[in-house]
Amino acid sequence: MTAVWLGKPGPLGATWDGQGVNFALFSEHAEKVELCLFDPKGRRETERIVMPDRTNQVWHGYLPEARPGLLYGYRVYAPYAPERGHRFNPHKLLLDPYAKALAGALRWSDALYGYRVGGPREDLSFDRRDSHAGMPKSKVVDTAFTWGDDRPPRTPWSDTVIYELHVKGFTVRNPDVPPQLQGTYAALGCATVTEYLKRLGITAVELMPVHCFVDDRRLVSRGLRSYWGYNSIGYFAPDMRYLRSGQIAEFKTMVKALHAAGIEVIIDVVYNHTAEGDHLGPTLCFRGIDNAAYYRLSDENPRYYKDYTGCGNTLNMMRPRVLQLIMDSLRYWVLEMHVDGFRFDLAAALARELHEVDRLGAFFDIIHQDPVLSQVKLIAEPWDLGEGGYQVGNFPVGWTEWNGRYRDAVRAYWKGDGGMIGELGYRLTGSSDLYAHSGRRPYASINFVTCHDGFTLRDLVSYSEKHNQANLDDNRDGENNNLSWNCGVEGPTEDPAVLALRKRQKRNFLATLLLSQGVPMLLAGDEIGRTQLGNNNAYCQDNEVSWIDWDQDHADRDLLAFVQRLIAFRRRHPLFRRRRFFQGRFIRGDDTRDVMWLNPDGREMSEEQWRQSFARCLGVRLSGRAIDETDEQGRPVTDDEFLLVLNAHHDDIAFTLPPCQAGGSWGLVLDTARESMSEVRTYRPGETYSLAGRSLALLGEVGAQL
Repeated sequence: MTAVWLGKPGPLGATWDGQGVNFALFSEHAEKVELCLFDPKGRRETERIVMPDRTNQVWHGYLPEARPGLLYGYRVYAPYAPERGHRFNPHKLLLDPYAKALAGALRWSDALYGYRVGGPREDLSFDRRDSHAGMPKSKVVDTAFTWGDDRPPRTPWSDTVIYELHVKGFTVRNPDVPPQLQGTYAALGCATVTEYLKRLGITAVELMPVHCFVDDRRLVSRGLRSYWGYNSIGYFAPDMRYLRSGQIAEFKTMVKALHAAGIEVIIDVVYNHTAEGDHLGPTLCFRGIDNAAYYRLSDENPRYYKDYTGCGNTLNMMRPRVLQLIMDSLRYWVLEMHVDGFRFDLAAALARELHEVDRLGAFFDIIHQDPVLSQVKLIAEPWDLGEGGYQVGNFPVGWTEWNGRYRDAVRAYWKGDGGMIGELGYRLTGSSDLYAHSGRRPYASINFVTCHDGFTLRDLVSYSEKHNQANLDDNRDGENNNLSWNCGVEGPTEDPAVLALRKRQKRNFLATLLLSQGVPMLLAGDEIGRTQLGNNNAYCQDNEVSWIDWDQDHADRDLLAFVQRLIAFRRRHPLFRRRRFFQGRFIRGDDTRDVMWLNPDGREMSEEQWRQSFARCLGVRLSGRAIDETDEQGRPVTDDEFLLVLNAHHDDIAFTLPPCQAGGSWGLVLDTARESMSEVRTYRPGETYSLAGRSLALLGEVGAQL
């Protein structure tokens, strides 16, 4: 019989102190809690220990003989009363919400459910089958790690270039990664991978969910997987399927390697819901520990959940212990795992205090004053699926946002839709209409054209319709309104004219993204022409549909070089990463204006011209002498002068070049209609520049180069 002492109510979770392990579990409504111990392989339950004490609704005990590596779980006792929101069932082994590692895989069976599946009145029934054989086990860990001189890069937001990637999808087919490491955190920390990211010009990787997640039973039954990972069940544990070594130190080693390369690590976190689903979901963790304390339940019938996420449940951010869970998780990933920031999935759900979205909710107040979390990068996906959930532009200071309006405007413009130039103007210049009113800066806007959710860049210009048949939902899933255009042929083609147009459109999208104010975010693989064969919802495709194909015969090396040059150009020119919004006025005592909007005649746009639905050509003259900012040493920031001209019409347009405020001539820096820029010429003010149909050109005062 294992010795057990009273232990302490904090910290929550299983904590190794060098001599033994303290276990602490919050459950407000529990009447008894058992700690269940397992053999090293997690197959046999060796002992059950009643938690000896309870303090402030925390059940706790200390095992003086326990060591790191011990596998455990919990069983929680109290009445099973779904009609009152309680779903306790001690026959179901439960994961520790604070477990820092899990061992073993979830194996689906009806025993994982707290009710008799298929029985009368289903979830109101009670299932007595033991679930431990199909459950992963929580694992005690030693968090010690030699970080050495690791330091967070702390790249300023204005200098940040984000690269969204999937740990497995980015590395599993990479021939420069040793085969035994492919698809793992260790692979992402390989020198060949970090060097690739550095050459590309990336300053931060945004990792799709790495918290332990569950493969949905419906998908598993179809031979599919929850590939994206937005089905979290463990908020402290890195997902074990990406751990080659099985040790959490592997994740830390990856972070250390990326930091050494000057690259920040941002992780995508899913605190809005859990993998336990709706009232017919399995009992894996929170539901069995204290359903009414962790989840938002229906006011009319607590048997059901309030679902603002489309995933069956919503964590109850109004409960102090749920807020504590999330805050403890965030601090753990910063302090112990050294990550540099977070992207919050469906972040509007975190702001709901009653029913309405409240941008000054407790969650945001707590983060704003937290000395650790207020200093890292915070990115909101500013919407959820509930009423009033679209909150782009409404998050508080200190937060940046995925700017869905940027994505939609840029896609619609290059697709050729009319009436877009006014909207495009705002998006090119940092979306002041969305962020300036709250005192935020242009870098509050995370600009993107593609992300994991939707078409890749290549598919955006190759498909007008989604092709999600591989998801086995009869092509019903995924967004229907993609603002995509196939350039004349749906899918693969050998037509040289169509292929040339698609290449130009890809350059248009990338140039627009990297020349816009705000923070650019690239989807991994877009720089080499990755395709998902028209699938715009590849959440369940853990296969070649989602994995990046690095084969030299398939990768677009010309596009890669184009992206590298653009990012390097952006890094050299502070004019394209301003820290303040344009004013559109005279900044100095002369005629220097920071931005001017021009029509194809080279004259300033009139109010009437902004409203013309047929207008698809726009010029933007940007003054590097009117940035009106200083560097860290207090010196004025200056740059060259540039003229950006865009033409989404199918015909060529002769654009009359305006005067160059620096005097002299304009030099061509970039033209997306040209495969290469080997021949560069200069143009005098008043000359016309032939802007090809569906193209973008950048000119600068003579001497500016891409």
